[in-house]
Amino acid sequence: MKHTVASEDIAGSEEFRHLSTIAGIAVDLRYAGANNFVGRDLYSPFDCAWLHRDAAAALEQVVAWLAPQRPGYTALVLDALRPQRVQQQLWEALAGTELQMYLANPERGSIHSFGMALDITILDEEGHELDMGTGFDDMTDRSHPALEMQFLARGEITAAQVANRQLLRDAMVQAGFQGITTEWWHYDCGDRNVVRQTFRRVL
Repeated sequence: MKHTVASEDIAGSEEFRHLSTIAGIAVDLRYAGANNFVGRDLYSPFDCAWLHRDAAAALEQVVAWLAPQRPGYTALVLDALRPQRVQQQLWEALAGTELQMYLANPERGSIHSFGMALDITILDEEGHELDMGTGFDDMTDRSHPALEMQFLARGEITAAQVANRQLLRDAMVQAGFQGITTEWWHYDCGDRNVVRQTFRRVL
C-alpha cells in the first residue's frame, strides 16, 4: 500500500472519518480562517475536518468521559488533519525564526498529516473556551505544560488555569492520546514513530 494519499482522495477512503460523524464535539478549525498566527486561510479549497478512524474513535472516548465528569462541557477541535502541503506553508511562514521549534519539520511529517493528532480545548456550559492561561498557538513558554508549575509558583498562571489544562489532559490521556511538553492543546493519538512508519501521510 502506498504510504501517502492525496487530500482530494481521503473522502473516498475508509481510513478516515469526517468530524461531522463524531457526536458531541464542536469544531473551529483555526487554519481554515484568519484566526491563526499566519493570519490567513491555509485550508481552502480542501476540507480538513477529518481524522484517521483510530483517532476519531479515541475522540469519541474523550466525549464519553467528559460528559459525566463535566456535564455541559464540550470538546472543541481546533485542528485535526493537516495536509503535508499546509505543514510546509506553516514551516515556511516561520522560516529563520526560533518559533519553528513549535512545528514538526515537513520532511519528517507532522502527526497531524496522518490524521493522528488533534489540537483541542474545552468549552464550558455557555460555549466559552476554558481559560488555559494562553490562547491556542500562543508560542511562548506559558503554553508549555512542562513549565506550568514554575509559572504557577511565580503567579504568572493561576491554579484555575492549571486545573483546566489538567481536565483536558485527563480527558485525552484516558482515551489513549499523548500530550507534548510545549503546547497544552496538542495531542498525538499513539506513538509518533509508529504512526510515521505505519500510517499513510496526507499530502
